[in-house]
Amino acid sequence: MADPLSGELIVSSAPHVRGRDNIRHMMYDVAISLAPAGIAAVYFFGLRSLLILLITVASALGAEALMQRAIGRRVTIADGSALVTAILLAYNLPPTVPLWLPFIGALIAIGLGKMVYGGLGYNPFNPVLVSRTILLAAWPMLMTRWILPFDAVATATPLAVMKMGGNLQAAKELLHVESNLSLYRQMFFGNRGGCLGETSILAISIGGAYLMYKRVITWHIPITYLSTVAITALLLGRDPLFHLLAGGLILGAFYMATCPVTTPVTPRGRIYFGLGAGLLTMLIRAFGSLPEGVMYSILLMNATTPLLDRYTRPRIYGRRAR
Repeated sequence: MADPLSGELIVSSAPHVRGRDNIRHMMYDVAISLAPAGIAAVYFFGLRSLLILLITVASALGAEALMQRAIGRRVTIADGSALVTAILLAYNLPPTVPLWLPFIGALIAIGLGKMVYGGLGYNPFNPVLVSRTILLAAWPMLMTRWILPFDAVATATPLAVMKMGGNLQAAKELLHVESNLSLYRQMFFGNRGGCLGETSILAISIGGAYLMYKRVITWHIPITYLSTVAITALLLGRDPLFHLLAGGLILGAFYMATCPVTTPVTPRGRIYFGLGAGLLTMLIRAFGSLPEGVMYSILLMNATTPLLDRYTRPRIYGRRAR
């Protein structure tokens, strides 16, 4: 192939025609899409949310740079992958966590969730969820301490109220509303207890729509995931809209479940991934001991990604299906 500028012959492997999209552009698009949820977190929970975010980002970038230098690799923190991991990790933390916890969480996400496998592109599990799982197991009280927006009064989440044997009426009493519509409205806009980045469905949906518009993600996983949760909730005799709005489902469906490294590459595989994650989420919510199932459902489906990729590969043109 001849270089159009110099006329010199360039010997390189395919692809010879390249687009403008690359890892850096994709990661920074994801970071931009997360801005509305960050603004909502600061609005509802105050400037401490911003401090937690800054600590997590600084810790993740520093940890990745130090680890790459330690093993003799080129430092690649400018590609944006550590930045996105840090932002999503901060969004998965309660606003009440002590400021040392984001630092520990960032070390776990980068070290045990990513670098131990060889770095970006090699980790089988989502680093953010690996970190949150370990933090929840090590410091369960700190990771489940919730407050109401604005007044910082201790509270439970709507999902926790339902898990403790409550119903929609109990959830309405928790948020001091009288009608189901008011309950849905408060949950949609984010005026409820929860992790920093998961409470405002409106803000997350804006970011998810941006990612789909930019073609960073496709519809297959988020739409299938959310539809499966709604249908399964209906079959179990539960309120589908409540379960769509509650917890970290929307954040997980648009961001953690669509991680390009840990989820299938084929469209059919992504649909199966969304089906499995949605079913597991509702089974854990309905029959598990924990109120939320998004984190574990995505991690369990991450483990199935190699099989889904293998058995959903499209047939090569001209060959018989095996």
